[in-house]
Amino acid sequence: MASDAVSSPAVPENFDLSKEQGVERLHKGAVGLIGVLFLTVTGAAPLTAMLGNVPFAAGFGNGTYVPAAFLLATIVLTVFSVGYAAMATKVSSVGGFYAFISLGLGREAGMAAGVASLAAYSVFEASLTGIFAFFAGTLLTTHFGVTVPWLYLSLFAIVLSAILSYLDVQLSAAVLGVALVLEVIALIVFDVAVATAGAGTHFSLESLNVFKVMTDVSEQQVGDVKIAAGAAAVGVFMAFWSWCGFEMAPNYAEESVDPKRNVPRSLYYSVMGLGVFYTITSWCAVSAFGSDGDMLAKAVADSGNFFIAPMGQFVGSFGAGAMSVLIITSAFACGMAFHNTAARYMYSLAREGVLPKQLAHTHPKFKSPHVASSFQAVLAALWVGLFAYFMGTDDPNAQAYLGLYTMLAVLGTMLLLILQALVSVAIIAYFKAKHPGEGGMWSTLIAPAIAFVAQAMLVYLLVIKLDTFGGVGAFGSKIPHIAAALLIIGFVWGMALRVASPAVHARIGRVVYTEG
Repeated sequence: MASDAVSSPAVPENFDLSKEQGVERLHKGAVGLIGVLFLTVTGAAPLTAMLGNVPFAAGFGNGTYVPAAFLLATIVLTVFSVGYAAMATKVSSVGGFYAFISLGLGREAGMAAGVASLAAYSVFEASLTGIFAFFAGTLLTTHFGVTVPWLYLSLFAIVLSAILSYLDVQLSAAVLGVALVLEVIALIVFDVAVATAGAGTHFSLESLNVFKVMTDVSEQQVGDVKIAAGAAAVGVFMAFWSWCGFEMAPNYAEESVDPKRNVPRSLYYSVMGLGVFYTITSWCAVSAFGSDGDMLAKAVADSGNFFIAPMGQFVGSFGAGAMSVLIITSAFACGMAFHNTAARYMYSLAREGVLPKQLAHTHPKFKSPHVASSFQAVLAALWVGLFAYFMGTDDPNAQAYLGLYTMLAVLGTMLLLILQALVSVAIIAYFKAKHPGEGGMWSTLIAPAIAFVAQAMLVYLLVIKLDTFGGVGAFGSKIPHIAAALLIIGFVWGMALRVASPAVHARIGRVVYTEG
């Protein structure tokens, strides 16, 4: 893919935004380390990840070994972050994956990454409005006797995200920070309550055995619940899925204080912090029932209450009610975090001339990418509208949760895993070509190589186990083809720009920011 080997020597390696005139810039120094953490960790959405992913992983994947899957994911993603953080110390760019891959593997590969990244974060926002609408609709019906079609609730979430993202990034960081703190508190209360309950729980250190992580749930009958044979790979994949969002830190480099220091720190803190938290919380969740059979039955037959029921049992009705509300705010905050990142990818592509220049405008007062943010809202609404048109709006569980949320999340996660694998290769190539001998062999060669193998294996597992995720329908079965098509379109687009517009081609993924 490194096709730039034949580029003219006159073409600059990169374009320093801090030295260019007439370019509308983002709000410099708007957020510090804590702000970047709020903007990225909220994308991982701890409460949504736990309530949405753990029951599915347990009931249809590896059962009691779900905590081991989270422990394994912590190890692999920490290794991935070693090279990713090393790259972030050299390159500050709002383009994230797009810029890193362009610098390491060439502009055409960078263009493929730009298209895939934009698509991934765009569909993630639409996906999260599905789970937001499902839980918000359930709450309205249960407590207020009001039935609102899930489509309207999804669109409401998109409009509110667009309004908040239109304003200063500091407001987004504040809103996401409040949501993050509240959902973390709820999960800590859950963990402490279950861990200290004693009677009615069944903790086992065997659940943390990473060497048993590929143990499938066996076919069995628990009371009236029939449990089908699971696929352990599903449990492993759901664990990795729960981190989607942590990798967004480099996208805030231009708005961060001291980005070459704070972005790498944010990556490490978020990966390892989430890893410890996820492992403990998932362990408490699968241990909160009287037996493995009871746990599996709950995961398969009543997954929506997998956390809420133990919360009510060990904490009380107030705790269960609070968790029912906070899953809604968590889903919204997560969607808003992805909205922000998608808007910044559009802004980056437009600033480099790949997309229409209008998308590169920043607000005169807030310095937010307000045009790109508004356009992302339109794209997210389009995704939601298409799902509603083809699937209907009368069954929130099948349409909003299993359809919109699950299928778009699988598509976005597949794209991110592919991009993370490519970034790992790009890091090796970049340091070998531009900074030989710097960074050390572990961070610039061994760790990225291990990360590449792990991410490639995850993509393979996702493809061969797609039917377990419900990916056999009209849309689901085409997810691998859609992902491949997006990458090919981007790569061909980059090749076309090389001939049709050399000046634009030269800037693909190469606009960086050196101040600070």
